[in-house]
Amino acid sequence: MQQWNDDQPIYRQLRDRMVGLIMEGAYLEGDAIPSVRAVSSEYQINHLTVSKAYQELVDEGLVEKRRGLGMFVIEGAREHISKAEREKFLSIELPQLLQRIAQLGISKKELVEHINTALEGAE
Repeated sequence: MQQWNDDQPIYRQLRDRMVGLIMEGAYLEGDAIPSVRAVSSEYQINHLTVSKAYQELVDEGLVEKRRGLGMFVIEGAREHISKAEREKFLSIELPQLLQRIAQLGISKKELVEHINTALEGAE
């Protein structure tokens, strides 16, 4: 069973997971995403919670409803997500990270060394 955290509403966590799956390529443009009923049953959550998460995906222009067929990832969804996530990282997360680095007194040299080591390990 899926674990949910108390930091944010379940519908938001589900929305974020679906966005992640689209970004990872688990759902490609034109692919159907699981039905509200299937997700509700699999994760043991209320169908209204799933519907709310899916509606956010529709509102963001990532998926579309096709009457009688279900929900489908729209063309350009992955690119849209990537652009939005990059902007979020650069405008919100990076400044917070830089502030934390300054608080900890980590030098630029030390940071670059750690980043290079981490990147070498990821190859």
